[in-house]
Amino acid sequence: MLPFATLLGWIGRAISAADGYRIESIHLRDPYVLPDPVSKTYYLYGTGWPVQDEEGPGFVAYRSSDLRRWEGPFVVFKRTPEFWADREYWAPEVHFYRGRYYLFGSFKAELAMRGTQILVADSPLGPFAPLWKRPVTPREWECLDGTLYLDPEGRPWIVFCHEWVQMYDGEMCALPLTPDLQLPAGVPRYLFTASQAPWVRPFYHEGKQGYVTDGPFLYTGSDGTLWMIWSSFSEGGYTVGVARSPSGDILGPWEQLPEPLFSDHGGHAMIFTAFDGTEYLILHQPNSGGPPVPTVFEFHEGAGRLELRRPERLLNP
Repeated sequence: MLPFATLLGWIGRAISAADGYRIESIHLRDPYVLPDPVSKTYYLYGTGWPVQDEEGPGFVAYRSSDLRRWEGPFVVFKRTPEFWADREYWAPEVHFYRGRYYLFGSFKAELAMRGTQILVADSPLGPFAPLWKRPVTPREWECLDGTLYLDPEGRPWIVFCHEWVQMYDGEMCALPLTPDLQLPAGVPRYLFTASQAPWVRPFYHEGKQGYVTDGPFLYTGSDGTLWMIWSSFSEGGYTVGVARSPSGDILGPWEQLPEPLFSDHGGHAMIFTAFDGTEYLILHQPNSGGPPVPTVFEFHEGAGRLELRRPERLLNP
């Protein structure tokens, strides 16, 4: 017999689905919200469904007109026999760039390093297809969580993590891309290592120990400071920390804020601006010990500070 709490959870999800899901009932890691400028609709992507089925892994999305009720899931990418990666489809994020939609996702195969590959579609719901035949991150590196950044001149970069499983002390790197996003336009540039943040603690997993870099996201502040939120592990578990480049240059130099932004077993965050101008930060929580769900905060930046506040009007529609 199912545990009573589990049964209640399933019943609650079924009722929610009839009228659209509330965001806190959707089980996803690494949440990413695209406010689509074309349809004026919000799209939510993330890691978690389907993890694996008889056809192989893929990515899904949910959509909402108001951030309160979400419909889906919609399959936006499904593995095809010719696609190289057969496992660990992680951290999809979709960017609207030059009139098309580009999905940055991390992928893995038995005899290949993990890397971020870029997919493209004409709709936020796909179907997405590979822009190029292989990941844009270095083939000989273990990489993940690539995100798109456009510098003040409009030049595209991918900011990504050189993984701790290969480096011990995980690195954050930036790589310039060609304007069509198909190929590197230079070599990877080192930004910082995880252990440079004073709040970071070693992570232990399957007999390995190291310092983790996860989930970078770039945000330009009102005074021109370039902020990066990124995740690792602290005394509070999975954590969102903050680095800043006061010059506004993607190559830094980068400074680590001494205190994390969020340190309660949640992370892999991103920031988005709603159509009414309100800024939000979304992350998944908990990172372990239960089903991860998207957790939303109002986000405020100013006077060299970043602040979070729970948005009750979204949580209680």
